[in-house]
Amino acid sequence: MPIRNEQAFLARCLDSVAATDYPLDRLEVLILDGESTDQSVEIATSYRTRIPGLRVVPNPARIQAAAFNLGLGLAQGEVIVRMDAHTLYAPDYVSRCVALLETTGAANVGGPQRSVGENPLGHAIAFAVSSRFAAGDAAYRYATADVWGDTVYLGCWKKETLKALGGMRPDWAVNEDWEMNYRLRQTGGRILVSPSVRSTYFVRGTLKKLATQYFRYGFWRVRTLTVHPRSLRWRQLIPAGFAGYGWTLPATVAWLGWPALIPLGAYGAGLAAATATGARTPGVPWWYLPVIFPLIHLSFGTGFLLSVLRHVPGRLLRGRAP
Repeated sequence: MPIRNEQAFLARCLDSVAATDYPLDRLEVLILDGESTDQSVEIATSYRTRIPGLRVVPNPARIQAAAFNLGLGLAQGEVIVRMDAHTLYAPDYVSRCVALLETTGAANVGGPQRSVGENPLGHAIAFAVSSRFAAGDAAYRYATADVWGDTVYLGCWKKETLKALGGMRPDWAVNEDWEMNYRLRQTGGRILVSPSVRSTYFVRGTLKKLATQYFRYGFWRVRTLTVHPRSLRWRQLIPAGFAGYGWTLPATVAWLGWPALIPLGAYGAGLAAATATGARTPGVPWWYLPVIFPLIHLSFGTGFLLSVLRHVPGRLLRGRAP
């Protein structure tokens, strides 16, 4: 579990870990601390009496990929379960992961990312990020039945599988799990998303944090594409097209006239339909959605386009495929 300044979430997270039905004497919990400046280390250390196998290990590199690789090198067990401090875990989370890993033939197993918020805006964000209008065909966002996917929320692997892959790329600050899972699939490994693996993820609670998160997703997605061009998914191109269209709309209207507004009308129809679905969902403050959905698409798409401008020309000049 990588952490950095997670005191607002860590105690709740570790409470759920301590409540596991998996035998605690067979559970090793490695907390990889990225030089926290709050009370995260003290909170984690205080759980040693409830979780005997808990250790806090410094992660001077701070990023999650480095933490993952550090934990992989230190772990003594045969199975690795990735965890996140912004998440609460069902009591059978670990046992379900281990059982599915042993019985399904999957190389990586996990559950869908069940998102929740802590305030009205957060509730709307949680609905939006799990919506097909924002997530496309990303099954790990909304799967309601077992499905083979291209990635999974968090994940569980045999240690030997991860060792053979070489772990995560240490120079990947974002999108590190997607990149590693792509390499896993290229070796023939399958990834199972199972709703029986239950957890609850706390989303970003402000529009600024949400925009920053999705901008970074888009930016680093291109970095992954420069290494694995065939990993591209249509759900990643659509926000980039929307962002490019949005930023050039005044010039396009001046050039083409009113027909240039047709794509905007189509997007508006999709936005209205997704918002209407939110309005029919109990507990969702739907009036935030007409802002949240475009923010997600524009942030991801803008990050994607700026990353293309940064990474692709140099690779082409060096004679390498983008």
